[in-house]
Amino acid sequence: MSGLKSIKKPIENHLEEFQKVFRKTARSRIYLLDIITNYILKSKGKQMRPLFVIYSSLLFENVNTSTYRAATLIELMHTATLVHDDVVDDSNERRGRFSINALWKNKAAVLVGDYLLSRGMLLALENKDYGLLEIVSKAVKDMSEGELLQIEKARKLDISEEVYYEIIRQKTASLLASCFATGAAAAGASQEEINKMHQIGENAGMAFQIKDDLFDFQKTNIAGKPSGIDIKEKKMTLPLIYLLNNSPSAEKRQMINIVKRYNNDRKKVEYLMEKVSNSGGMKYATEKMHEFKQKALDLLSEFPDNQARKALEQLIQYTIDRNK
Repeated sequence: MSGLKSIKKPIENHLEEFQKVFRKTARSRIYLLDIITNYILKSKGKQMRPLFVIYSSLLFENVNTSTYRAATLIELMHTATLVHDDVVDDSNERRGRFSINALWKNKAAVLVGDYLLSRGMLLALENKDYGLLEIVSKAVKDMSEGELLQIEKARKLDISEEVYYEIIRQKTASLLASCFATGAAAAGASQEEINKMHQIGENAGMAFQIKDDLFDFQKTNIAGKPSGIDIKEKKMTLPLIYLLNNSPSAEKRQMINIVKRYNNDRKKVEYLMEKVSNSGGMKYATEKMHEFKQKALDLLSEFPDNQARKALEQLIQYTIDRNK
């Protein structure tokens, strides 16, 4: 049994209950909307977020209907942002299948994303889950700000390591933090415990994003070379930031110029990828990834040692051990 399957096994019944709530909430009387949401449901991915929510409730020994709603609220919000991202990025593929905008065009995709967001908010309001709604609404705000900060910085490419951490804290780590926090809140944890769970998720989310950034320099395409997609999209990630911070100013200007003006020149991008690899940038980013992971595990170790804690530790470890 693979790592993720063995983690899912003890809570299969809870995952089934979550699925029932999610399907019921996403349903619509509009035929086209129903077809699109059913299409989305068929490509559900690894279901990492519901796992984090359920095990976070289980840590406080109280998985209940509020837990399933918390997982649904987060999954609806996350799915909505993915649908909107595909429109913004003009992407025709998502998880190896056609994206919503590729099949039903941008207008329908934007409206579907809006619908999913509103269904999540209404689910929380109808059940007076105000605490859950507050946590998730803050995550949506952070994710939007993080994306906009990245867009703003992409114009000048003046991203320091501190700004990079702020971007990934907002655009990625905030979502994982809300999984831990809502799971704890749904179980009736104290505000202090909810805050601590939020910190655990945030650190795990930072490690998760750095792992994603490392993939760009590790994954190979058909020609057996790293993809370099982030450079092509003018994204300044930690391995590249490390290289720039440790290069003479003339070289630094030359490399920034490649990202700015020659990001579609295959040879120049490959040259820059090689420079990153030889600079120790990947090693540095890997060390930082492990630091964030360890912070998450250290905070988690302050809770009682039970099955849920062990599962959360395994999930956090999985976020940096995964190969895609």
